[in-house]
Amino acid sequence: MGYYDDHYNQEGRTKKGSKAGYIFSSLVGVIIGALLVLFVVPQMNGGSNGGETLGLSNTDENSQVETKKVSVDVETEITSAVEKARGAVVSISNIQSAGMWSNGQNGESTQGVEAGSGSGVIYKKEGDHAFIVTNHHVVDGAERLEVNLFNGEKIAAELVGSDVWTDLAVLEIDGSIVEDVAEFGDSDALSIGEPAIAIGNPLGQFEGSVTKGIISGLNRTVPVDIDQNGTVDWNAEVLQTDAAINPGNSGGALVNISGQVIGINSMKIAESSVEGIGLAIPINFAQTVISDLEQHGEVRRPYMGVQIASVSDIPAYYQEEALKLPKDVENGVVVSGVEPNGPAAEAGLKEMDVIVELDGEEITDVLDLRHHLYGQDVGDEMKVKYYREGKLAETTMALKTENTF
Repeated sequence: MGYYDDHYNQEGRTKKGSKAGYIFSSLVGVIIGALLVLFVVPQMNGGSNGGETLGLSNTDENSQVETKKVSVDVETEITSAVEKARGAVVSISNIQSAGMWSNGQNGESTQGVEAGSGSGVIYKKEGDHAFIVTNHHVVDGAERLEVNLFNGEKIAAELVGSDVWTDLAVLEIDGSIVEDVAEFGDSDALSIGEPAIAIGNPLGQFEGSVTKGIISGLNRTVPVDIDQNGTVDWNAEVLQTDAAINPGNSGGALVNISGQVIGINSMKIAESSVEGIGLAIPINFAQTVISDLEQHGEVRRPYMGVQIASVSDIPAYYQEEALKLPKDVENGVVVSGVEPNGPAAEAGLKEMDVIVELDGEEITDVLDLRHHLYGQDVGDEMKVKYYREGKLAETTMALKTENTF
């Protein structure tokens, strides 16, 4: 039995080996045939096969390979808007003396140094004069101003007027070399979620930078400490966007999808826990200020001629004992001083009066009073309700400007 088994196994191996050899020979034949086709056919067809050159083919110098250039149209509404507005956005250098180094060793004055930089928007051209709107804080303290145009040309600029309350300023430059002027849009017609494009000069070195986002909020109110004394002096009404606004973008353009300027980039909330909150001055509001600055060099605001304080800042004891306010009156504005011959004096207001209403609008603090007052025009008459010695009274005040006295 053992032998049989051995003989059986040997015979089986011999038969399997014969079949395997046959199969191997067939496979070798197929492979060789395929290789011959790969080498011969491309050469017969001039080295091409339906426009594709096979990696194994050897083409001669007369063979031609068909190539195609693929062009992609990348123009969109965004690129069109940027193209329309970008040329009117400039960078601004604030040149100031370099302190102890402002004079040379022999007493000669130096050129000064760049104390800061920002952006601006060319909004008007009249003959050889062109006008730029920017932020007050971009030009504040400048001894000399320089503007870099979109074409790279650097020219001197003159400050026409500036306003700390609205953080806006107007510059004038030689208009003969200005090619692009921005178009203002309608910031009152904006919708939350519509595209917004910020164009400016971030960090003072990336001129003409463009960032894109949306309008994140309308009519936002942001407290501003004008004199940096820790007390809020003003509530700025701004647009909110998530388009990146970085240092140096200040004064630049916030543009809508039509390439129209809808805001002047002003600030951002810079906290480690905050991302994507940029703020811009609505262009409809800015235009009124721009007009005043251009014509008068300042914003001609109504003037009351009083020193004031919020009732809420006064201890309750003095509210009752000194001001003699009724217990249910907890808000208002205290007149702590009256300027002789000013509008308030002419209207009969006195020290210790407490203003609680202007033109039918409740006044709770100093910010309310300023917002209402600055919304009026010089020459308007304003109805004032106030408490004196605990009794409610009313008068009419004719508004004037401070420089009329």
